[in-house]
Amino acid sequence: MRVAARAIESERRAPRREYFTGLDVGQVRDPSALAVVEWAGEWDGAAFRYEKRTALRLRYLERTPLGTPYPELVERAARVACSGAMDGRRHLVVDATGVGRPVVDLLKKQGMPWRLWPVVITSGYSGGWSDGCHTVPKRDLIVGLQVLLQRGRLHVAAGMKEWPALIRELGQMRVKVTGGGKEQFEAWREGEHDDLVLALALACWAAGRVHPEGEGRSGLSSGVC
Repeated sequence: MRVAARAIESERRAPRREYFTGLDVGQVRDPSALAVVEWAGEWDGAAFRYEKRTALRLRYLERTPLGTPYPELVERAARVACSGAMDGRRHLVVDATGVGRPVVDLLKKQGMPWRLWPVVITSGYSGGWSDGCHTVPKRDLIVGLQVLLQRGRLHVAAGMKEWPALIRELGQMRVKVTGGGKEQFEAWREGEHDDLVLALALACWAAGRVHPEGEGRSGLSSGVC
């Protein structure tokens, strides 16, 4: 009886993990980037909710070489998103803005075990769904990532090679107001990139959609990996 009780309790408190891979699709002068974020929580089956001990961790960050052909980018994204090191549900969140749409179409043909999130990044103020894609203001992506970092809710694996470059990118972001009154988040110096920031922001945005902060008794924990 005690063994059975411990087994039931273990099942009730089973840790769950999900992985969100963000892909920012570069253009002629901009590289592409990949970011993998792990969401981890302890599921309480009896209460049917995640317990307080949850965490969001940046596990992988990569900038692809400038000029990488899109078929090669698709293959690379598929390998990263399907890595055997990720034991849990998988999500692939792809920038479908402009040249990103053909990349999304190629990924749909892969038939891989992930949930595909096509995202069109806009300069507006509200998100939605249009023509088979999520529409998300760039402002929401950037500010959402900044809030996670400022509150210590995003853990970063030690030795992350591209992390200093991402922090530099984030520090270069400035708000520009267009003639039509819309906000645009861009690097304030010409020649700077935002691919790492957007790849990570896309992954964190999707994680927040699946597991909103405050869900049940959960809240993303802070600290160092």
